[in-house]
Amino acid sequence: MATGSATARGRGLGQAQRAANSRAVAAAARAGFVARGVLYALIGVLSLRIAFSGGGQQADRGGAIAEIAQKPFGAVLLWLLGIALAGMALWRLSEAAFGQAGPDGAKPGRRAMAAGRFCFYGFVAYSVLSYAAGDKGSGSGSSDKNSQDVTAKALDWPGGQWIVGVAGAAVTAAGVWIAVRALMRKFEKHLRMSEMSQRTRKFVAFFGMFGGTARGIVFATAGCFAIAAAVRHEPGEAKGMDDTLRTFADTPAGPWLLALIAVGLMAFGVFSCANARWRNV
Repeated sequence: MATGSATARGRGLGQAQRAANSRAVAAAARAGFVARGVLYALIGVLSLRIAFSGGGQQADRGGAIAEIAQKPFGAVLLWLLGIALAGMALWRLSEAAFGQAGPDGAKPGRRAMAAGRFCFYGFVAYSVLSYAAGDKGSGSGSSDKNSQDVTAKALDWPGGQWIVGVAGAAVTAAGVWIAVRALMRKFEKHLRMSEMSQRTRKFVAFFGMFGGTARGIVFATAGCFAIAAAVRHEPGEAKGMDDTLRTFADTPAGPWLLALIAVGLMAFGVFSCANARWRNV
């Protein structure tokens, strides 16, 4: 009986692994990369508006969702976006369960990161689909208010300052890690570079470096604000993506730094779409 049960479990695991490596999951992942690219490109466009006009719609995921909703067939586009992001979450779940593509894809650290990304994309997909279904409060809320509310609650916990400080340091480290890996072009090992023409390789490498660095800078800056909120015990110091981006316009470089970051986020959107074509999934 024990041998039969083990055989059945092995057969079930093999079937699950084949499902994870199926064309359907690969297609879901590629659709998810396009959806991610659309969101980052829109956030970049909204940031560019802020850089040269001051106010404008919030430059974060909520602002991007609201922007799509205002377009012709906006509801349909949001449904497609949410389903594609759910596909990204499904792919990340398969990576967490069975490992990523590549020789070191089964390492525990990589599988843990995939699990974290599954949770993130699952939440984003849920918020977009809820908004498309009519819950206008879902997904479109201000990232700044959400960050401050979460920080305020955490600061009231025992050891709350340490919790917020460590979380801020983790986000800062993640941002630096993203930027450094982009500059070192580590993303190339996940892409089928040999299938690209020389011109396309240069194009993808530039957009990956520029876009990834800009994205990392935004993450690292947001993490620094969380650390400041912990040190000063002031929830208002925490900033979401929108306020984080706006602070770049308050530097001596003025709106030009924000414009550079905005173009970088649009570049990351283009790079994400390139992943949809050439990523090993």
